[in-house]
Amino acid sequence: MMKRSSLILFFLSLCCMVQGREYHVSVKGDDDNAGTAEAPFRTINRAVYYAWPGDVITVHAGTYREWVDPLRGGTDDDNRIVYRAAPGEKVEIKGSEVVTGWTKTEDGVWKVVIPNTFFGDYNPYKELLGGDWFNDHGRIHHIGEVFLNGKSLYEKLSHEEIVHPQADKGILDPEGSTYVWRCEVDDRNTTVWANFHKFNPNKELVEITTRHTCFYPSRPGVDYLTVSGFEFSQAATQWGAPTAEQIGMVATHWNKGWIIENNIIHDSKCAGITLGKERSSGHNTWLSDLSLDGSLHYIEVIFNALRCGWSKDNIGSHLVRNNTIYNCEQAGICGSMGAAFSVIEHNHIYNIYVKGQYDGAEIGGIKFHGAIDTQIRHNRIHNTWRSVWLDWMTQGTRVSKNLFYDNVGEDIFMEVNHGPYLIDNNIFGSYVGVLDISQGGAYVHNLLIGRLLVANDRGRYTPYHLPHSTEVAGLSIVPGGDDRYYNNLFLHGKHRKTEENYRYGLSEYNDAAYPMFVSGNVYYKYNKPYDKEKNNRVLPDFDPDAVIEDEGDHVYLSFSVEGLDDFRIQLITTELLGKAKLSKQAYEQPDGTPVVFDSDYFGNKRTDNPAPGPFSEIREGRQRIRVW
Repeated sequence: MMKRSSLILFFLSLCCMVQGREYHVSVKGDDDNAGTAEAPFRTINRAVYYAWPGDVITVHAGTYREWVDPLRGGTDDDNRIVYRAAPGEKVEIKGSEVVTGWTKTEDGVWKVVIPNTFFGDYNPYKELLGGDWFNDHGRIHHIGEVFLNGKSLYEKLSHEEIVHPQADKGILDPEGSTYVWRCEVDDRNTTVWANFHKFNPNKELVEITTRHTCFYPSRPGVDYLTVSGFEFSQAATQWGAPTAEQIGMVATHWNKGWIIENNIIHDSKCAGITLGKERSSGHNTWLSDLSLDGSLHYIEVIFNALRCGWSKDNIGSHLVRNNTIYNCEQAGICGSMGAAFSVIEHNHIYNIYVKGQYDGAEIGGIKFHGAIDTQIRHNRIHNTWRSVWLDWMTQGTRVSKNLFYDNVGEDIFMEVNHGPYLIDNNIFGSYVGVLDISQGGAYVHNLLIGRLLVANDRGRYTPYHLPHSTEVAGLSIVPGGDDRYYNNLFLHGKHRKTEENYRYGLSEYNDAAYPMFVSGNVYYKYNKPYDKEKNNRVLPDFDPDAVIEDEGDHVYLSFSVEGLDDFRIQLITTELLGKAKLSKQAYEQPDGTPVVFDSDYFGNKRTDNPAPGPFSEIREGRQRIRVW
């Protein structure tokens, strides 16, 4: 018996020795090395072949120009494969290559001729951007990009536009839009012309995108990866429609349990991070058959995805946190169904869709379809088209304690969902704070500076689900209503348009088809209440003059209030909110436990008689609060 116990202990210790290896990668390494700290590999993809569940791949300082294609994943949260930048070291993974040998042709204009063999089997200057719900603005767009000292140039189609570029005054950086490029591809070569103005490209850093992604497993079934501490940039990503395989610069490919954290992600042609679906359930199915409406195609794709294993057991449950994401022309983070059961938190997302050369129905800081039991919290999103766009099948979702401002479109757009979903303790600082074309939402303790727009959609039947499940329970149109608005603060700021001509507040719900549940809201200036609301405070002559001040690392909110000292409202709970009409699901946590809205934007405790809006305490008069 003693010998048997000793043998078991020996094998256990042997397993511990075998598991949990750390492999090192360095730009000074060699792929023929052993991958140790003393003899590191040269490429990350070499380490991929050796990594098994429990292992760590540590990448040291430098620039790595490769598509990392993970071969296998972990087995669970305790046995992950971890890809990490070495602590304290700057590690860049780029989808581009440096290009030299430019020849000057005219004042400011240079060209380079590149053999097509340089690109291998993927030439972004031959491939065109496109897909379902993509708007090309009446011209072609190549997937490739040209960068001068890290800044992307604007693609043009004619020689005249290269020699005499015109500034686009309707975008964030008009001067930058005069740095332009065009390309031609024949059977042997790819020729690129670019106007670099006063810069000599042979003396500056000029890069062109050559890979369609930076970190993406080429097949599903690669679960439980951690990707931490890298800087990803300059990938020639394709448009990520919800009916397509979605490949961002960092992408999960229909897998489960990834952690994407502490990364800097920027300059993707389309999406920065995708938590998206795979190809077999459909790939741009609307373009392949325009005789059917796109919504019908997506319904077919949803049922295909269910047959391909879309469930909590197999898909989603990702954690995306503490990333900085910017300069992506489609989305900071997007995903069709693959973001279900995930947590998106503490990310800073900005400058999304700033060049404006094309657009489509998938543009936003965060754009999800099928965000079931997804939590979006503590994010700062600004200077985008929309901060958050939750489209179809938003159920059990919570959007909480986020900061949204300076967006061209809406801070949040809820499109054809049936609920329940929770929108609480957020700061909506843009001209349009909320666009609601859904039902079954609960908006609790938010602060809105701008407008709230409401519409119905009786032309599309979209799914709702069994509680906390991907299984479809039914389909319905959106006649509107069945929403809850409790304890929100409707302020007012200075906007570009004549305020008297626009409706603010909750009055647009006065004709909602389904009953509304509204109480405890405060309305200033042009904001008007819901006509059946009984307990509210309305002060149309008081101007709160709300202003968001972005000082870079810190953001402040300044505003004034009055008339709140004797205003009594109640603490909001799952029991009070009830259940969404169609799904018959309660407004609760993803694990089915009740919610009590007893903490504010900062996490401070609320009393039984809370203040309206996202802060547990506000005082009469002017205040300036640091909100980031």
